[in-house]
Amino acid sequence: MADSDAGLPAGAELIISAAAVDDALGRMAAALQAEIDAADCVVLLVMVGGLIPGVRVLQRLTGDFEIDYCHVTRYAGQQRGGTPRWLQAPRARLRDRTVLIVDDIFDEGITLDYVVQACREQGAARVVTAVLVTKQHDRAAGRRGPDICGVQVLDRYVFGCGMDLEHRWRHLPAIYALTGEG
Repeated sequence: MADSDAGLPAGAELIISAAAVDDALGRMAAALQAEIDAADCVVLLVMVGGLIPGVRVLQRLTGDFEIDYCHVTRYAGQQRGGTPRWLQAPRARLRDRTVLIVDDIFDEGITLDYVVQACREQGAARVVTAVLVTKQHDRAAGRRGPDICGVQVLDRYVFGCGMDLEHRWRHLPAIYALTGEG
C-alpha cells in the first residue's frame, strides 16, 4: 500500500514509510516465531493499539499457539497518559506458558509493565514483549524496555499502525508525527 498524506490531519509528517513498517513487522514476527517453535505460547495483543501491528505479525506466524487479547487504557483519547486500568484482562490460561505480548508503542513503559506484571501474577513461565515502535528518550527510567522492537522514533507524538491521534488514524499503514514537536 502506498503512503499518502491525502486527508491526513494538518501538521502530519510521514516519519516511517509503509514499506519500512512492513519490514519491521517481519523482523518482529521472525523473533516471535523462535519463541513459538520453542514453547507452548499465548500471543497476547494489547488493545486497542496492539490490534493493527498484532494482526500483521500474526499473519506471518506458523505453528501451534493460542491468541488472546487484553485491553488496558491510559490515554482515554488524550495525548498524555495516566494510570493504567483494565477494560479487559487476559482470559487465556497463562500458567506455565510463554506469553508473547504485542503492542504498538513503548513510550514510558507503564502500560507494558502493567501487562507483564499481570502475566507473571497469573503464573506465566516466560513473558516476551514486542512493540512496533520505541520512543527515544529517558522517561522510562527504571522500566525494562521491550524484548523485541520494530523501529525507534524520536520523542514526538506519533500515530498510524495502531497508534492513534484523538482515537483516529490507527489504520494507517505508515507512521506519522505531528510537525512542530520535538
